[in-house]
Amino acid sequence: MRGLQNLFKRFSKESRRNYLIAMMVFFAGAYLFLPGTCFTQAEATASHESAFKLFGLFSDPRFKPIEVYGLIAVLFVAIAGLLYAAMLVKQVRRAEQGTKQMQDIAAAVREGANAYLSAQFKKIGPLIIIITILLFLTYTGTVDLFRWGRAGAFFIGALFSGLVGFVGMRLATEGNLRVAAAAKHSYGEALQLGYRTGTITGMLTDGLGLLGGTMIFIMYGEQAYEALLGFGFGGTLLALFMRVGGGIYTKAADVGADLVGKIEKDIPEDDPRNAATIADNVGDNVGDCAGMAADIFESYEVTIVAAMILGMATFGHKGVIFPLLVRGIGVLGSIISTYTVKAGADDTSDTALKSVHRGFWIGSIISIIGFVLIGYFYLNFDAAYLIGNPTALAGFPNGDPSKLGWFANFGIAGLDMRPAITCLIGIFLAVGLNKVTSYYTHTSYSPVKSLAKACQTGHATNIIQGFAVGYESTVAAVGVIAVAIFLSVLTYAGTPPLFIAYGVAMTGIGMLTLTGNTISMDVFGPVADNANGIGEMGYNKEEMEKEKPGSYKRARQILADLDAVGNTTKAETKGIAIGSAVIAAVSLFASFIAVIAVGSEEKIHLMTVSQYVIEAGKITVADPTVFIGFLLGGAVPFLFSGMLIRAVGRAAYWIVKECRIQFHDPDIWNGTKKPDYGRVVDICTQTAQKELIGPGLLAIVTPLLVGFLLGPYALGGFLAGMILVGQLLAVFMANAGGAWDNAKKMIEDGVYGGKGSEAHKAAVTGDTVGDPLKDTAGPAINPLIKVMNMVSLLTLGLVLKYNLIAPRVLQEQLGTARIISIIVIVVCVAALCWAIYQSKRETGELVESEE
Repeated sequence: MRGLQNLFKRFSKESRRNYLIAMMVFFAGAYLFLPGTCFTQAEATASHESAFKLFGLFSDPRFKPIEVYGLIAVLFVAIAGLLYAAMLVKQVRRAEQGTKQMQDIAAAVREGANAYLSAQFKKIGPLIIIITILLFLTYTGTVDLFRWGRAGAFFIGALFSGLVGFVGMRLATEGNLRVAAAAKHSYGEALQLGYRTGTITGMLTDGLGLLGGTMIFIMYGEQAYEALLGFGFGGTLLALFMRVGGGIYTKAADVGADLVGKIEKDIPEDDPRNAATIADNVGDNVGDCAGMAADIFESYEVTIVAAMILGMATFGHKGVIFPLLVRGIGVLGSIISTYTVKAGADDTSDTALKSVHRGFWIGSIISIIGFVLIGYFYLNFDAAYLIGNPTALAGFPNGDPSKLGWFANFGIAGLDMRPAITCLIGIFLAVGLNKVTSYYTHTSYSPVKSLAKACQTGHATNIIQGFAVGYESTVAAVGVIAVAIFLSVLTYAGTPPLFIAYGVAMTGIGMLTLTGNTISMDVFGPVADNANGIGEMGYNKEEMEKEKPGSYKRARQILADLDAVGNTTKAETKGIAIGSAVIAAVSLFASFIAVIAVGSEEKIHLMTVSQYVIEAGKITVADPTVFIGFLLGGAVPFLFSGMLIRAVGRAAYWIVKECRIQFHDPDIWNGTKKPDYGRVVDICTQTAQKELIGPGLLAIVTPLLVGFLLGPYALGGFLAGMILVGQLLAVFMANAGGAWDNAKKMIEDGVYGGKGSEAHKAAVTGDTVGDPLKDTAGPAINPLIKVMNMVSLLTLGLVLKYNLIAPRVLQEQLGTARIISIIVIVVCVAALCWAIYQSKRETGELVESEE
């Protein structure tokens, strides 16, 4: 093995990159080619497969030519999004890179981020391969093509999610330098470079997500259920790992740097004498760029997976194609609107924020006009379509589309605009969550002002007030989400539950229509933050003032203003991420009930309304096992959060200790010797890698444990409890942490004594407490919710057959089924205990360093 590693190292960087690209193409080709070459193992299977073939929609008479052309157009739109991202990459890389000192600082940040992600992929890569094999082996259906589909799609989903995270991080570490260099000349140029750096990641997310979902449907048609779940699960699981690892890294470095630098030594945040400065900037990239990009990507995947699955089970292929068309319109809207975000050379943070928001509104208007027009011309259900797709009949009064209310068909017989209406509700939901998050985290509003005021009386009163603000914000966010779901339910009032669930799923589609804008706003935050750090450490004040008097102060102010804009936009996107997790989870919960009703994924299209209602009625807290599952589901987000916050605290302890040791060196304190930045980077990397697997195992094994031990209905209760508590906890942590952060910034701007005052020290304490909440545990709950949903859906066939309480097998197979369930339970308990033990155990290398 070591010989192979040495051989690999001999190749140039370009050769290694080409090798990796070749491997990606190979695996993608294998995914497309191998299913078509596999052989069946039994005559029954062969007869079943003969009824299904890949790319069958091209020869299926139920699909009109205009629908096929529409799908191909969506593919081209996805590719256009990727080409737009490539164009922006060239624009960013052509920009000025500043002085040698600035380039050296940016290179150190980039090197640390690359090293971290490399270590992370080495850690989770084998697990991804193992799960791919398990998904292939544990398929319970009869069609081998679907077996290949779900395993291959899982791998592709994980690959895409990792690619989005890596490219997002890589471009952010290049864009931050160019933003810092541009700030020396123009506010508008710096804003544009920072925002377009974020747009690269946004369009990559849009393009790859839409490309994957569309290709799966083109390949598998109306039987794409398994492949779609695999695709969503792959993206979600990798996003969980990237969120967990990146979140631990970024906040451990941030907390350590703040405690020693700001509180103990009273020096600026990015002072080059602070050994944690580089690690802090690295953390912004691996946590806020790579982690958030992968998080939004999996939300993009899962919402489209939920809509397509439910669309197939309700309205037939029109219910699947319409979400893809809406997403295609969203990509076009993002391309146009993100390019309009600009500012003048002498603008301020207020005008810049208005420009960013204006871009979002332009994209929203384009999307609304687009999907309303598509709905008007496409969502027509005539008699011929209803004969070919009889499941759609239940979605109309007495099976007659002409009897829909005027709001749904505008008086045109056969037209059904309800999917477009629920998309519109989704856009309003995104705006509503943005407003709620902004109100509770922005310095212009009373919640943050109340925290800043509380800092006057000490650290404890700031913490107390922060908890109050966080709890209250949770109620507001839940209210907005509840109203959106209720409006979706009203839109489909009188139809079976599965149609209502489809309406909720379409709300999620509308909510993430402008994913490109959302990620642009999010990634802009850490890019601006890093640029501010590079400016503080890398600007040469004397040379800048000599060249143009006042230029240093102006450039530093530009970077500070951009940092403030980035903090606001980053906070706003977290509300959308949390809301999308809930909407997707509610939609997938309906699919979960449907599978219980018919016994397997392949038979969902055969389910009757009465079957669904009967099985849904069994998931009730009146059943003790369901109630137990509900309690366990509600407990998991707390255990998960505890593991992550403990990891941040443990790593921060070692960083604080290391920074104190280095500050004892007089040469470092006097600025004549460079600190050992690499030591702090290593501490963050070690801790983050150690903590990666435990939370991931928790997300995978707990639904398996509940399902195999207590049965499918208890597993349904488990999911319900997890969705509810997870959403509440995530909103609380994100908003409380954001409010503490901006209260600190408000005081640093001069109120209540400004920097160095007792109020400022109290504010820094609040910010330090809030950091692991808003940037580690809170955001990581989003992928946790979706991973557990996906695991439950993908293993539900096995749970139905082999659960300990009531396995669905023949009488003579009961003993074998229960033995299998006991084995799975023992393995899950062992894995869960190991994960908890790992979260409490100190890393050997760090223990040795203490001695």
